[in-house]
Amino acid sequence: MAMKILSIPVLVVVLASTVLQSTHATNYTVGDTTGWNARTNGNTDFYNNWAANKNFLVGDILVFNFATGSHTVTEVTEADYNNCNSNNPILVQNTGPASIVLNRTGAYHFICSVPGHCTAGQKLSVQVRNGPGSTAPTPGSSPNAPLTPGSGPGGSPSSASSLVAVVSLAIMSITLVLVC
Repeated sequence: MAMKILSIPVLVVVLASTVLQSTHATNYTVGDTTGWNARTNGNTDFYNNWAANKNFLVGDILVFNFATGSHTVTEVTEADYNNCNSNNPILVQNTGPASIVLNRTGAYHFICSVPGHCTAGQKLSVQVRNGPGSTAPTPGSSPNAPLTPGSGPGGSPSSASSLVAVVSLAIMSITLVLVC
């Protein structure tokens, strides 16, 4: 009997730590209160300065706040980023706010494709690395897809981590039933 009483709190602690550890992802609001816009007061490095002190990890989410119709979030190659060229986009989000899951390691380059906005400084480049609970990119994996929270596969900040949490919860629940 004492073994059953001791096992329950231990299982609860293990379960809680597993769930908390496996769902680690950070939402970053690009530009903080400034949002995603071309009004950077002539500071063409505004967004890169904003990103400079941040540690972006696989699974994190960039939230670009803007009014639909006034801006875009266009992911481009480094060369297109440097030239403010949106003719060969990797991803385009026209509806604000736009959420982008950083689903691979490496550099991401975003610009606004509204004429004049990128050259005015509405552009962001971030470097993403692996972190706790993240996985290495899969060769041939698809580029970023738009994120709508709760929209199914890929619709949560860290779908793989959420799956781990659900499986852990199921195993812990079965163990509790068997022990009790």
